[in-house]
Amino acid sequence: MKVVLSFDIEVWCNGWDRLDEAFPASFARYVYGRSALGDYALPKTLEILNRHGLHGVFFVEPLFAARFGLAYLAEIVALIQSAGQEVQLHLHPEWTDEISPALIPNNQVKRQHLSYYTLDEQTALIAHGKRLLAEAGVAQINAFRAGSFAANRATFTALARNGITLDSSLNDFYAVSGPDLRGDGPLRGARSIHGVHSFPVSVFRDGLGKPKPAQLSGCSFAELRAALDSAAALGLPEFILVSHNFELLKPDSSEPDRIVVRRFEALCAWLAQRGWPTVGLADCTPPGAEAALPPQPTVGTLATLGRYAEQLLRRF
Repeated sequence: MKVVLSFDIEVWCNGWDRLDEAFPASFARYVYGRSALGDYALPKTLEILNRHGLHGVFFVEPLFAARFGLAYLAEIVALIQSAGQEVQLHLHPEWTDEISPALIPNNQVKRQHLSYYTLDEQTALIAHGKRLLAEAGVAQINAFRAGSFAANRATFTALARNGITLDSSLNDFYAVSGPDLRGDGPLRGARSIHGVHSFPVSVFRDGLGKPKPAQLSGCSFAELRAALDSAAALGLPEFILVSHNFELLKPDSSEPDRIVVRRFEALCAWLAQRGWPTVGLADCTPPGAEAALPPQPTVGTLATLGRYAEQLLRRF
């Protein structure tokens, strides 16, 4: 089984008022997470991956740089690439109405999700995001993830128009993800949509029988380990985990979240010991013409109860 360790890299200003005033501190927190203990955002994530010899896919959101300048995006790209890791395209179109000159004609109203845009608008926004990443130093952009997993069928046509052939936007846990793609059942397993190979984020059944996306900050290490073992036992060709540049930090702080840091350390050490290859989407198994719905990984009750215990500990 192949494992995709994916990270959505984005910068937020905790609201849309007073953007220019808030941006410097937001950039420092989301990109570096500086604290007395070290830099626990991107630098720590990269350091842990490299220490264990693992490959990560960093889906970088570039539209913020159309507002604040390409140098900030180039700084993020340089951090990731200097660590030998992969950069691909992420897109949060909420930035569209904050950018001048306008990227699309209808940019007066803030629309949160990519699926709220027409095919031509999605095509233009993806093209601009791809161009920004290229100008920031990314030589090859062939994979994509929509912000908040909010892709629809038109997104895949827009990707094909832009020469992007790989996608990991779909996440069955969230109703906003692929709402017009659910007629054939759950968004599970690789599929080809308008010529684009789609690799959804992995979703497992937790110890209480509830669906749970494989996300670092939302699962215990025991759950992630059990879900990965279950996926391998079921013969799944890949398992796709997701995280963000800020998940090693406490909410609204640059201080490290010790529980999540330990969880990521444990996961990376275990993956290195387990020996599954950690890869990019280009190295995943291409979907077949008649791909059957794959089985869903499951985890035990104790692993899930451990997550609730960690959540209580993090709160208090």
